[in-house]
Amino acid sequence: MALASSWWQRVITWLVWVAAVGSIISSEALVIGGKGGGGVKKQVKVGRTKAGPIDVSSLGCGTWSWGNKLLWDYDPSQDEEIYEAYRAVRMAGVSLFDTADSYGTLDLNGRAEILLGQFEKRLQTELSPSTTTATTSMPVWSFLFPSMATPTQMSMPPPQQVATKFAPYPWRITRGSMVAAARASLKRLDQDKLTLAQLHWSTANYQPFQEGAIWQGIADVYDEGLCEAVGVSNYGPKQLVKFADCMAERQVPLATAQVQYSLMTYKDTGLASKEACDDVGCTLISYSPLCLGLLTGKYNLDNLPRSGNPRRQLFKELLPGAQPLLNTLAAIAKDVDKTQSQVAINWAMCKGTVPIPGARNLKQAQENLGAVGWSLSNGAVDELDRAANNVGKSMIQNIFQTQ
Repeated sequence: MALASSWWQRVITWLVWVAAVGSIISSEALVIGGKGGGGVKKQVKVGRTKAGPIDVSSLGCGTWSWGNKLLWDYDPSQDEEIYEAYRAVRMAGVSLFDTADSYGTLDLNGRAEILLGQFEKRLQTELSPSTTTATTSMPVWSFLFPSMATPTQMSMPPPQQVATKFAPYPWRITRGSMVAAARASLKRLDQDKLTLAQLHWSTANYQPFQEGAIWQGIADVYDEGLCEAVGVSNYGPKQLVKFADCMAERQVPLATAQVQYSLMTYKDTGLASKEACDDVGCTLISYSPLCLGLLTGKYNLDNLPRSGNPRRQLFKELLPGAQPLLNTLAAIAKDVDKTQSQVAINWAMCKGTVPIPGARNLKQAQENLGAVGWSLSNGAVDELDRAANNVGKSMIQNIFQTQ
C-alpha cells in the first residue's frame, strides 16, 4: 500500500512539473512583446471595437510595406518573415488588415492583397484539425493543464477582416469602374466579400467631376454584396461630411475614415479629423501611427534611413523640431516600461482610434502587440498632447488629403 502511495506521489509530481514546463513553453510561443519586443511573457488578446455596423479588432495591421521597394526595400524573399509577423498578430486577435489595390511597386502592384489571401489560407490550413496527425489530437493532459494545449486545440483567431482601398485612377471615371476594382481585389485575395471597401483618396482637389461617379460606384460595391460596409481614406472633415450624406441617401453604412494620425500630425489634422468622424458616426483609423518609423526612437541625425530612401531627407527635416516630443515619448516609455513605439501606438488607441501599424517580421509584430493590454494614464496622454502641439515641423500631409 505504501509502495502504491509512493508511486502515485511520483506521478502527481511529474504531472505538475510537466504542467509548469508546458506553461512556460506556451507563454513563450504566443508571447505578446513587452519592452524590446518580448520582455513581457504573458498572453494578451487584442480587443474589439465598433466601426459603424461592424466589429473590428482594436488594433489593426497595415500592409503598405508588403510589396513596396521604394520606401521599405521589399523583396519577395521576405515573404516568409512577413508571414511570421502575420501569424503572430492573427493569433493575438488582430483581424483588421488594411490594404489597397495600388500597394506594391510597379510589377508588384497588388502584391499586398495577394499575400493577405495566401497568408490567411496558409494559417487556416495550419490550424485545421484535418491537417494534424492522430497523435496531435487533444491529449488528456490538455483538459487538466490548458496551458499545454496548442493554439489549434484551444482557440481559433477571429475571422480575417480585409479593408482594401480603391485608387481613383484617372481612368476610373464611371460607377462600374469601382465595382470592377472590387471584383479584381477579391480575385487577388481569393475571397468572396470584403469587410470594408474604401476610397483611397478624394479627387476633389484636382478632378472634382470624377468624385460623384466614384462615390456612387463605392455604394454600388455595397449594393452588389461585395462588402459589409464602406470607408474613405485621406478625406478631410468637410469632404467626409459630404460623403457621409451621400452614403446616407444610398442607405450604405459608412464604417471608417482613415487619415495619417500620429503625434507628429496631431496638431494639424488629428483633432479635427476625430471630431468629424464622431459627428458622422464612423471610426477613425490612424495610419502611419509611428510616422514612418520616426517615433520609434531608432533614428536621429546620425542614424538615418539609407541613402536613396525618401525617408532620409524627410527625417533630416523633421527630427530637429521633433526632438522635444521624442524626449517626452522616451521619458514616458521608461516610466511605463514600454518602448517608444508601444507608447505612440497606445496613445492613438487612447484617442479612440484604431491604429494600423505595419509589421514585416516577428520582432515588429511583437513590438506592436506590446501596445495592447494596458493604457496610458490621463496625465501621460495630456503630456504627449502638449508635446505634439509644440512640434516644430509637423509631418507632411498626404498630397491627396482634402479639407
